[in-house]
Amino acid sequence: MVCDLDTRLRDAAMDWLKIRTNDGLESISSNDLLDFRFDGEPFRLMDPQRGIRKPKELAAALSIRTVYRPDGAKRPYEDEMGDDGLLRYKWRGEDLDHPENRALRSAMELELPLIWFFGVGVAMYQPIFPVYLLAEEPERHQFVIIPGAIRGLVDATSPAESQLRRYVMAESKRRLHQPVFRATVMRAYDTRCAVCSLAHGQLLDAAHIVPDSDEAGIPTVRNGLAMCKIHHAAYDAHILGVSPDYIVKIRADLLDEIDGPMLQYGLKERHDQKLMVLPSVRAQRPDRDLLSISYERFRSA
Repeated sequence: MVCDLDTRLRDAAMDWLKIRTNDGLESISSNDLLDFRFDGEPFRLMDPQRGIRKPKELAAALSIRTVYRPDGAKRPYEDEMGDDGLLRYKWRGEDLDHPENRALRSAMELELPLIWFFGVGVAMYQPIFPVYLLAEEPERHQFVIIPGAIRGLVDATSPAESQLRRYVMAESKRRLHQPVFRATVMRAYDTRCAVCSLAHGQLLDAAHIVPDSDEAGIPTVRNGLAMCKIHHAAYDAHILGVSPDYIVKIRADLLDEIDGPMLQYGLKERHDQKLMVLPSVRAQRPDRDLLSISYERFRSA
């Protein structure tokens, strides 16, 4: 049985996070997480020392955490995606009966929603919620995670049919991978469009240089560009390209076209201009090999 306090706490925490993260569009600092209060008292949503937060007031875990590491750096626990398209979250250590693993097991058995705090910078987290633990894989010391939006579509005891599996993989990427990818890219570009420097986060997307459907389209900051929605759409439609030396190119036929101010100032006048915004950290700048792949597709479109 789940007590009323448990239900109220989880609902209050997720409602508060929706407001503080602009409905999941923005990341949040560990310091700002301390602002959360429950029944008038400060209440920690994330454990600053451990990956699994199990408050003493609850019978099961409330949240899980994946620490931030720069591209290429190894995390203490490497969470991974399985062939079924669902992500895995590693146990604390390898002890089946460790209290934190038992806390996660209780959340799974009681079918309770969890908050996943995924590190996207130093002391910065992208909260993903609600997520549920669908199953446990003891031999690999991990749990299977499913986004709340597709809960009930997959049975832990039998593999999904191929068509459903493709849908599950796509939704898992959209619900779990994309928020993390977006938050990482926005932080690298200081929430500004790389092409025009627009700084309104609600009007910005994290664009993949090479699509995530491509084998090379890994969801890392070096395969990302912060773009306003107009430039993102133009990039995906091969109206706008970015060369490996970070120069913006506009498709030749549009350069001769006469239209309104958006075409003139938003696209044509960006032709042959350098990207206006690049990450200050060189290791986070667009991968030139990935830009080459994308730029060749733009030129041949």
